[in-house]
Amino acid sequence: MEEALTYLKKIEEILEKNPRYKLEGYTFVLAALHDTVVNLKKPRHITGQELAAGIRDYAIEQFGPMAQTVLKHWGIQETLDFGKIVFALIDVELLSKQPEDKLSDFDNVYDFQEAFGKYKIHDE
Repeated sequence: MEEALTYLKKIEEILEKNPRYKLEGYTFVLAALHDTVVNLKKPRHITGQELAAGIRDYAIEQFGPMAQTVLKHWGIQETLDFGKIVFALIDVELLSKQPEDKLSDFDNVYDFQEAFGKYKIHDE
């Protein structure tokens, strides 16, 4: 229970500093990260590009044709937004990063209209 409260306080801290993305956007990225890692043959650190692809697949799996609409409602309109969320979660120590990880890893990984207009889960 205490762990959940700590988690929520850290998310609230992010939202106070930058309310651009909704709470659901942060929790969704964390869930998509978990889904992406558990679907690997062997758990390991993943790149920004791999996470963006995993988020795309998870969003389509969860929301189907409404994926882009849901993400937009949460303030997410491009892959760089995933990176901004990830780095905000790193700043409050809910995630960690490797020295080579950078925000630009998430920049223009794919076009949202093209990625979510197909409604097909990609195997990476």
